[in-house]
Parts: sequence; structure tokens; C-alpha cells
Amino acid sequence: MKVIKRDGRAVEFDRKKIQVAIEKANNEVKGKEKASKDEIKDIIKYIEELDKKRILVEDIQDIIEQKLMDIKKFELAKKYIVYRYTRALVRKQNTTDESILGLIQTTNKELMEENSNKNAIIASTQRDLIAGEVSKDLTKRILLPEKITKAHEEGILHFHDADYFLQPIFNCCLINIGDMLDNGTVMNGKLIESPKSFQVACTVTTQIIAAVASSQYGGQSVDVSHLGKYLRKSYDKFKRKLNEQYKGKLADEMIEDIAKQQLKAELSAGVQTIQYQINTLMTTNGQSPFVTLFLNLDKDDEYIEENAMIIEEILKQRYQGIKNEKGVYVTPAFPKLIYVLDEHNCLKGGKYDYLTELAVKCSAKRLYPDYISAKKMRENYEGNVFSPMGCRSFLSPWKDENGNYKFEGRFNQGVVSINLPQIGIIADKDEEKFWKLLDERLELCYEALMCRHYALLGTSADISPIHWRYGAIARLEQGEKIDKLLKDGYSTISLGYIGLYEVTKLMKGVSHTTEEGHEFAVRVMKHLREKTDQWKEETGIGFGLYGTPAESLCYRFARIDKEKFGTIEDVTDKGYYTNSYHVDVREKIDAFKKLGFESEFQKISSGGAISYIEIPNMQKNLQALRDVVKFIYDNIQYAEFNTKSDYCHVCGFDGEIIINDDNEWECPQCGNKDHSKMNVTRRTCGYLGENFWNVGKTKEIKARVLHL
Repeated sequence: MKVIKRDGRAVEFDRKKIQVAIEKANNEVKGKEKASKDEIKDIIKYIEELDKKRILVEDIQDIIEQKLMDIKKFELAKKYIVYRYTRALVRKQNTTDESILGLIQTTNKELMEENSNKNAIIASTQRDLIAGEVSKDLTKRILLPEKITKAHEEGILHFHDADYFLQPIFNCCLINIGDMLDNGTVMNGKLIESPKSFQVACTVTTQIIAAVASSQYGGQSVDVSHLGKYLRKSYDKFKRKLNEQYKGKLADEMIEDIAKQQLKAELSAGVQTIQYQINTLMTTNGQSPFVTLFLNLDKDDEYIEENAMIIEEILKQRYQGIKNEKGVYVTPAFPKLIYVLDEHNCLKGGKYDYLTELAVKCSAKRLYPDYISAKKMRENYEGNVFSPMGCRSFLSPWKDENGNYKFEGRFNQGVVSINLPQIGIIADKDEEKFWKLLDERLELCYEALMCRHYALLGTSADISPIHWRYGAIARLEQGEKIDKLLKDGYSTISLGYIGLYEVTKLMKGVSHTTEEGHEFAVRVMKHLREKTDQWKEETGIGFGLYGTPAESLCYRFARIDKEKFGTIEDVTDKGYYTNSYHVDVREKIDAFKKLGFESEFQKISSGGAISYIEIPNMQKNLQALRDVVKFIYDNIQYAEFNTKSDYCHVCGFDGEIIINDDNEWECPQCGNKDHSKMNVTRRTCGYLGENFWNVGKTKEIKARVLHL
């Protein structure tokens, strides 16, 4: 039996510790109030005979207290409670020493590898991680109700981003970049006026991105269509200066040609500024800004031609990549790119199909961009097309006082996710029990989400001027509270969910891709959606159902449940749960059927959803990618490609990544050992779950990884 300590560590059950604890309390009482050795043994035996795979240390202590009272040792029980309370006070004096020292000494692997976008070796990142450990500690001990903390530790729910909960900052947003560029902003007390050229607009945009990232913990998205007018400003400036200098001396055609050449150079430099600044900036979060660029051509935009030029240049530069320290072009992690498919670029003879062709080539080589179907999105969001926030969650439609839809300048207050498979394990095919337990746990999620909301209430706009006073979200007055932006659906707050496939298997014995399983899965999804709609109606807060791309959480929930309930075929035996509504990676289903099937769930999961498909050797299968892109436009709102082949992002090697004599993944072409810069897939069975990089210290373990 594993005992789960308060810091989350799992240790072997030790009966001696229970005996010592009771005997210490025994020494504080006299005569008949003492527990005999046999009575102590009976208590220990009772705990052992529970035959649990996993038990919280607090649950053991609760049982001891109850058993002491059952044998009418009330005075002893009181002394034990006092002893337990005293020990708790000692722990509360400082519970972060070990984790923080482990970070500094590079021995805390779990913390160091928690976020692949952060290099936990460097000082600035360590500073953020240390602050995060303090925040998690205070959140767990003081800020959250005990039942929420316990539910998090038990894997009933997951309280996301506890490492930032201490501060009144939020999750992710859509920056109102158009307003900030057009009307100016303020950074570090300095006025930044509206740019007069494309190059300056790009520089200001990256400065805004860095400032925004430093005062929130989630991603941000920027609609690049706001840059089109500044590209035209540059063209007009070049043309005006050339006419002033050469009118009558050079032919008009030559002046026009020179102006276009100058514009092309500025376009390239401006996009390069965005790409390189985002990848070289280090925010107070200890990483590059977590930013998404939204690439959308609106047919009614007067700057559509300029924006087409900008999107083309962004895709060209992403296709090329960025040089690493060895001078080799690699795929940068940021900015993430989202490309919108519409009638004019969905590979059906539209004017801008050439951009989609470029996007497909870019996806094949660099995995990005992701794709949004404007057609399907308009169906799902009242005719609107807009970017997801940096964390891939979507806002609900909201209208201002003039009846106009508004998406930019809005944000997400935070996320709590529910573990669906655990409910299925406990219910054991009893539907009445399942729905009752689901509602009980949804109420816990609601309380946890309201903790996030209450933590932001009363926040002053001065806490982050770039957000609240100078345009990224709003233009509030100095000292004004942000409360009005937390209510009436202006901002969202998200209920995430993990493991729809597994809970369907547990309750119905079949996948949710079967007729019986599908009916049950849809009922579960609709129930979750109805709950969030109910909460929104009751509170006026923008609750949404969010298919979070929380890959690490899929492993955490599965690990907890395996320790607690043991190995369950096709559930805990895999080591992971499927993300949100996704089809399990081991099911034999082609890309088109998968996207078509998952599209139904995206519509229900309006607070955020993304679907993935795997295509082997994408650079050799461009026609397959084109076919899928066409299918996305007609059938699903949001999708992304992955590749089933090994791939090294340092040198571009597209073969089989090897395991060297030190049991490390290594590119045979360039020697790259950095797992964050390679794709490694499983052999034989095609497993596409978590890549376990540090596979072990023996040849036997290496062989298991290769031939699992």
C-alpha cells in the first residue's frame, strides 16, 4: 500500500509510524484511557485490511481518531488530535524547503521538467519556479478550502496553475492589439504613440506581447490583421518620398517598382522582428512569451491585400525556421500559428489558395500552423470568426452596449478540470451511482472555480497597467477595480474534462466511437455543458466547457487512479487518459473519420476544443495534407497535424531516432539529445502517448522501450 504524503509523494506504508504516533499520545493519558498493545495492533490491522493501493496520510489519521473513539478512548483520541494538530503546525512553518533546494541543486526532476518551454537550469527561470513553489504551498495550506485541496490531491479534480494563484492575475487573453496600436499605449511609464510604419508597428507589438506575458500566466493571442494598415502606411510613405525626390526624373513605373521593393524589404524585416524578438525575449515567467498569431483574411477588410502579404511572409519565415546556436535552422516553439480557412483559401480555386498551399508545406515541415474552419466556426459562434486565446480556449460571444460583438480585449479567469474516468471506476457500470457522483464532483469543481473568481474580485487596475489601464484588456482609471470585467460574461472561466473515452469504456464496455458508447458519451458531454450553462445563468459569470490540451494532466490522473484502484484494462494500464473527447490513439480509425466524429463534441465543448490527427512522414505526403485541409474546412472547427515519424528539429533528420549507449534519445545525424527538439514515436505498436526520455539505466529497459 502506498501512502500519499501532503506534498504529493508516494511512500510505502509503515505500520511502525502509526504505532509510534498512538504511543506518544498514550504517554499523555493515564490508566484506562491508554490503548493496549492489542488495541493498537487492531487499529493497524484494520487499516491494512482495507487493501487499498493508495491512501492519503490524512485518511489514515482520520481512521485512527475514529477507531480510538469506537473503543471509547475519548481522552486518548483528544490527545492524538492535539498531537496531530501540533505536527501540522510544525509542517506549516515551512513546507517548500525540499522542493526549492531540489530545484537549485537540479535534483527535483518533476519540477524541472514540468514545463517543456522553460529551461529550469537558468537563474531567471528558477526564480519563477521558486515563486511558484511558494504559491502552490500557500494555495494548498491557506488559500483554498481543505476539501478542494484534498480533491486535487485525490485526483478528483485538478486546480490548474496553483503556482500563480497567490497573485491576482489571470490565465489567458486576446490582446486588443488594434486599439493599442491605433490609440497608443503606455509601458513602464512611457507613452508609446501610434506607429507610423510597419516596422515600428511590429516592434511595438512584440514589446506589448512581452509586457502582457509578464503579468499573466497563460497564453495570449494577436490578430495580425491589425498590422495591414501599417504596411500600407509604409508603402504610402515610400511612395511619397520617392515622388518628392524623383517625380519627373524617373518614370512612374520605376518609382512604383522601387516603392514595392522597399516595402518588400520592410515586410521581411518587420516579420523577422516579430519572430526573433518573441523567441529571444525572456519574460518574468522565465520563458519566451506564450503567444499565438492569428492568421485570418476577412473578405470585408479594406487591408486584405496587405494582410495576405503579411501572412505569406510569416509562413515563409516559419517554414525556413530560426537558426540555433550551431547555426542550424530549427522550429521555434513560439509564436504558435493558427491559419483560418475560408471560401477564398480552402483549396477550391479561391484567390488566396496559394497561401494555404504554403501553410500546408509549413505544417509538413514545422508542425504549424493549426487550422480553423471559418465556415464551421460561424455555425458554432453566432456567425463570428475569432482567435482562441493562447491556451486554445474560446470566448463566448459577447456584445457591448452598442450591440457589437467583441472578442479582443477579453480574457479567461482560470481552469479547473474534472477526472471523468475516476467516476466511472467508482460507479462500476451503475448509471444511477455515476450521475449522482458526477453531480457531486461537479459541485466541487464549481466551488473551486468560484475560488478563482473571488481571488480576482477587488483587484486594482494598477496591478498590471498594461492589461487594465493601457489597452491590452481595458482602459480603466488609476485605482479602479476590475470587477465589472469579471461579470456579465465579459470574461470566461473554464471547466475542463479528461477521459471521455475511458469513462465510456468503464460504464458501457465499449468505445465512444460505437453506437452505444457514442450515445452515453454525448449524454455526459451535454450534461457537463448544461452545468456550465446553469452556472452562467445563476451567477452571470462566463462559465464554459473547455477541452483543455492538458497532456501532463492526462498522465497525472491516470497515475493517481492506477495507484488507488490498480491496473484496469484499457483504462489505467495505458499510463495515460485520452484528452477531453478525443478518440484513443490505439483505435483503428482514419483521419477523416476521426475529425468527422470529434467535430460533434467540439460544438458542445464551446469553451475550447482542438482535434489532432497523425500523418506519417508529412513532408512526403503533401497531397494527404491538402485533402485533410479541405476536409477540415467543411467538417470541423479546429484541428492540427502531428507526425508519426521520428524527426529532429535541430537538423531536419527524418528517420529513426536512436537510443545511445547512455540510454538517451539521440539524433544519428547531428547528435542532438534535447528531447524538446525532436519527435520520437513508439516502435511496433505505434503508441503515441507520452515520450519517456530518461528511459532508465539498463539495457533491459532500453529494449522494453524499443519493442513495447
